[in-house]
Amino acid sequence: MTTPIAVGIPEAAAMIGIGRSSLYVLFREKKITPRKSGKRSLVLVEDLRRYVESLPSAERG
Repeated sequence: MTTPIAVGIPEAAAMIGIGRSSLYVLFREKKITPRKSGKRSLVLVEDLRRYVESLPSAERG
């Protein structure tokens, strides 16, 4: 099985553990850029990875 390079909105939200409305907020804030293929919106898996990696570390204590 190959790893997809882009996924739909529901899959993208699930991949990073947020809801669809939160994903749309990230689009508005230009933290993640959606792509269009006809009527379908896609998100690059690499963009999701880059966003999550940019988040601050959770500190324990």
